[in-house]
Formats: sequence, C-alpha cells, structure tokens
Amino acid sequence: MKVLLTGANGYIGRRLKQTLLDEDVSLRLLVRNPKSLDSDLNVEIVQGDTFDMDSLEHALEGIDIAYYLIHSLQHEDYKTLDKQSARNFLDAAIKQGVKRIIYLGGLGVKENASKHLLSRIETGEILSSRPDKIETIWIRAGVIIGSGSASFEIIRHLTEKLPVMVTPKWVNTLAQPIGVDDVIAYLNAAKDLRIDENLVVDIGSEKMTYKEMMLGCANALGLRRWILPLPVLTINLSSYWLNLFTPVPYTVARSLIDGLSSEVVVQNDNAKKYFSQIHPIRFEDAVKKAIKEMEENQVYSRWSDAGGVGDRWEMQHKDDPASAVLMDRQTSKLDGISKETVYRTFCSIGGEEGWLGYDWLWEIRGWIDKMIGGAGLNRGRRDSYHLRIGESVDFWRVEDLIPNERLLLYAQMKVPGKAWLEFKIKGDELVQTAYFYPRGLYGRLYWYILTPVHYLVFRNMIRSILNKAQNDEETT
Repeated sequence: MKVLLTGANGYIGRRLKQTLLDEDVSLRLLVRNPKSLDSDLNVEIVQGDTFDMDSLEHALEGIDIAYYLIHSLQHEDYKTLDKQSARNFLDAAIKQGVKRIIYLGGLGVKENASKHLLSRIETGEILSSRPDKIETIWIRAGVIIGSGSASFEIIRHLTEKLPVMVTPKWVNTLAQPIGVDDVIAYLNAAKDLRIDENLVVDIGSEKMTYKEMMLGCANALGLRRWILPLPVLTINLSSYWLNLFTPVPYTVARSLIDGLSSEVVVQNDNAKKYFSQIHPIRFEDAVKKAIKEMEENQVYSRWSDAGGVGDRWEMQHKDDPASAVLMDRQTSKLDGISKETVYRTFCSIGGEEGWLGYDWLWEIRGWIDKMIGGAGLNRGRRDSYHLRIGESVDFWRVEDLIPNERLLLYAQMKVPGKAWLEFKIKGDELVQTAYFYPRGLYGRLYWYILTPVHYLVFRNMIRSILNKAQNDEETT
C-alpha cells in the first residue's frame, strides 16, 4: 500500500505520521519545507503544496491512499483557500488514479454551523463529490483532547488561571470530545477498511457541555472552579478573553468561539458499525493523559506547529533574512566554550527558561502583542530542551536549525514588517543578529524608537548565553 500524508507537520499529522511509520506501508509526505522533518525518516518526501498543481500531481502519482489533513484557519481568507485546496487535491487525486481519500473534518450540522465549521463541512463535501471516480472516508471529530491541542490548551489555561470564570452562554452548548490517540486510531484504521463507497464517520466519547469539560479538567488537575454564565458576553469579548488568557491568538480564538454556539455531536453510528475495535476513552482520562505527557516533557506535537498558507514574501525570504534592511548584530568570542554547549544554550531560550535577562521587557512586549491580537508569550515551547523547524517558541517560529551552528527564529508577534532573530556560531565566535524588514515609514519609526531597548536586551542576551554555557560546562 502506497500512502500520501499531507499536513505532516501539523498537530494530527505529526502523530499520524509516527503511527504510519510502524505500519507496513510505503509512506510519502507532501510538505512545504522538507527541513522541518526529521532527517532520519525512512519516507519519500515531495516539496510543494496543494496550490502548486505540478508538485501536487507528483506527490499523488502511484498513491493508493491519500490523507487530507490541511486547514488554513490561521489565514484571514481561510474559507476560500480551503475550498480551492480541496478542489485541487480532488482533481489531482482522480487524475493520478488514487483509490481513496481520508479526510479529518469537524462535527456539526451545516444549517447551524459557524463560518469555521461550515468551511470544514464544505471541504468534506468537495472531497466527497466524485464517488464515481474516488472513494472518500470523511471522519468528523469535535473537541480533540491531547497535549498540545488547541482545545485542550484553551480549557487548561482557563481552568488553571481563573478560579472564578464569567463565561458567555455557549458554555452550555453540547459537544462530544475525543482523545487525540483515538482520533489517530480511527484515521489509521480507515486506510484498511474494506468498503466500496463514500463514508462519513462521526467520532466522539461522552456527550458534555463545555462547562462540564472545564469542570472535568479542573477535577483532573485537582482544582476547584466556579463558572458563572452571562448571556451579555458577545463573541468579540469572548475572543479577547481567550486571546488574553490562553496561547491562542485573536484570529484563531474568534473562529473557535464563533463555532462554540453550534452543537458538535455525533450524527451517525458508523464509528461503532465500521470501527467496533476502537473504544474512545473518557474525557477526564484523556485530560489526565495529556497532563502526564506535559509533566514528563513528552508533548509530541502542538496546534501551533504548522500555520496556514504563508504570504508569498515570507515563503520566498524566510531563509534569507539578509534581505532585511535594518539589523542589530552582536558578536562575542567563545573563549574555549564548546560549540555544542553554546548551541544547546541558545536553543533553550524561551518558554520557562525565559530570554536570559530583561524578562520583564519581554513580558511587556508579550502583553502588548496579546492586546493587539497577536500570539503573545504564553504559547511557550513544546519541549524545554529540543527544537525542530516549524514549531513555536513564545511569539517566534523556528525557521532554520543547523546542529551546533545555527538557530533562526521568525517573529510571529505583531510588527510593522518582517523580523528574525539569528544565533550563529562562526569559527570561535557567536554572532547574534536581529534582522528587520520594515513596512513603510511606520516600520522604520518602530525600529528606531526601540533601538535603545534593543541595545540593552540584545547586548545582554549574548553575554548571558555565553555565561550560562560556561557555567554549564563547569558543572558537568
């Protein structure tokens, strides 16, 4: 069996990829940036995306089963992009003789669906629209609970930070959550299902309100919480509330909140009928498992690992910050400290480790970013010690990673332009460079106003990295 996996760098895709690697299949991945994958993967890799028909057709050539795990939620025009992406994928799959498409969408009824849920439903309808040419198994899930999932991150952050929660009336909306491991089990089993027609499979565990989920999460965390629903809270206010108290930026929070007014419950019994061997775990058990993975630093993927379609400027320049017109560069001798230790030190910044000095300034910048709808600092990082290309570090994204040589971060905070932060070991020197490509006059004013802050923060940062690296070497 030849299998194509799209969205291999996303939250579900990374986990499904590991499961498929343990199966007796020939696996191929379609990714925009091959460097974001582990170098030791025994898979075929095709660089491209669903908006490039040449690369898409090449990726689907000779494929039996194609997984479609693509969503452009973090892009403003995600609904249009999702439709075009699905059409392209369907056309290319039919042209290349693919036998089956497996798609993970969302629960919901089209007549009452929010814009976000409607987009997921329309994507499934497009992929299922040619049953005479290709089979489609459309798996529909609601709230996915697992370490690093957007739903779990929101529920956990609200529950941990707010002893008393004043919430809108959507907390009484019904949903059927499901553990991420069960989602992966259904997706994996779908490739082996013997069926000769399209199939829609709704999956979920027990039926609960969002209020019950938050109280269940509190119980799993050993906390007591009180929830007070107020009907006067609007979608906008709720979105800002989530933006401030959870790692989710405003644009994503708005789409998710908009969908919380719609019930996401199972509409058919096809999960039991066709996948009777899978028994979804209870909500609280899924929460406890996610918490355990976090405590043991075993979070394998996060919702922010892969965003939507980037703009073309970013796609063309992400590995070339030298095209920036403004920069702050600091250099310092290694003074006998090994490259391995220095590399390990600057790769540990962010998250709980902080930014090695002036953390209060970083916190202010993070809150400002949150207030204007950005990612803020509280995304943290997936792992305290290891990085991989494409994942988040607070309000940065890892763009390049060369062991014992280079770390390149791309700014995802709200800035009037494009910004990078690079750490590079050249010979016996550490070179730390902040690059900025300003957008118009305001972009240049922004940079020059912050020049004194940059001088303090970046000059201190490189010293702190080397001091910490030296201390680590002396204590090992």
